Amino acid sequence: MRIRSGARLAGVAVLAAALAFGGAGCVPVDPDQPEATPTVNANVRQQLDQLTVAKEAPMRGYSRSRFPHWRDTGKNCDVRDSVLKRDGEGIRLSGCNVVGGRWESAYDSKVLTDPIEVDIDHTVPLAAAWRSGAADWDDAKRGNFANDLTRPQLIAVSRTSNRAKGDQDPSRWKPPNRAYWCTYAESWVTVKHYWRLTVTTAEKAALADMLEDCTWANKR
Repeated sequence: MRIRSGARLAGVAVLAAALAFGGAGCVPVDPDQPEATPTVNANVRQQLDQLTVAKEAPMRGYSRSRFPHWRDTGKNCDVRDSVLKRDGEGIRLSGCNVVGGRWESAYDSKVLTDPIEVDIDHTVPLAAAWRSGAADWDDAKRGNFANDLTRPQLIAVSRTSNRAKGDQDPSRWKPPNRAYWCTYAESWVTVKHYWRLTVTTAEKAALADMLEDCTWANKR
């Protein structure tokens, strides 16, 4: 998948993003296009409503090692390499390892050409998952979560934006690139719904607000 940002998340780009995430992905409707069709996944609001609201669990016992990653995906290749290949263009390989290419960081619109500058972000951070139900899983299930290539859980972004995000949920941090908010909220809900993780009251409200921006044309 090519990561798109800003104005490029429109028209054909919306369709491409939706296909890449199995129907996920949306951008705010352009007010200059009154006939534009809202692109938010119709199931996302229902999925958000189905999430259990609960207080965050304590971090006692948490460690990133409790979420084993990155898993091997081939000879001398792992999930990180797989995401770099999927999300980049002009990929250059040394064996199975990604050593060059071009990536557009959806979080902050930065263009990166050195894989060292690219982080593979967990849309729902590992620590956030721990606080919302993953503490009760075994390490094998936590490993499945940390290496999930099927849901929109893994994305190649700039190292600086990933560090800024840390383990914060959308009530505390949102991508600086507002054009990505719809896709980000939709991805967050999709991941939490599939893995049956809880949300806090503030987190759910923030997600609802982000999705509202994607569907305002419905209210005309």
